Amino acid sequence: MLETLFPNGIIHYLAGGILIGLAVSLAYLTTGLVTGMSTVFSSTWSYLSTLSFFQEPRFVASRQWRLVLALGLVIGASLWAITSGAGQAHTTVHWWQLLIGGFIGGFGARMSNGCTSGHGICGLASLQVPSLAMVVVFLTTAIVAANVVLQLGGV
Repeated sequence: MLETLFPNGIIHYLAGGILIGLAVSLAYLTTGLVTGMSTVFSSTWSYLSTLSFFQEPRFVASRQWRLVLALGLVIGASLWAITSGAGQAHTTVHWWQLLIGGFIGGFGARMSNGCTSGHGICGLASLQVPSLAMVVVFLTTAIVAANVVLQLGGV
């Protein structure tokens, strides 16, 4: 059964989960703040935008370390892409569809007061009932959307 679910093995998934858990725990223990990616996005925008939403104290006060985290994610992903030998990523999805999907995802993250990483990793780890509710909504929506796409002949 495990070989079917994880044809390339399970160890790298376990290692990734442990590393994510350690990083999120370390960030919380050292700052007292949750490390959700939508907050990283919003606090990074506080450098560029004068909109009152992005200038809220919760974003401005933590934007230095969150910017370093965002840069680390981009640099880490770039290094992996360069060194892994996995080749260049390709998609058949049009750029405008990716852009619209990004805006919808960002809007949803703001509506739910956080993204899947914030609710799913940090919120569930701290036993937050609203995070559990949002994870159920995220997963239900993903399952329904995937089935609709399959029924419409998508991949």
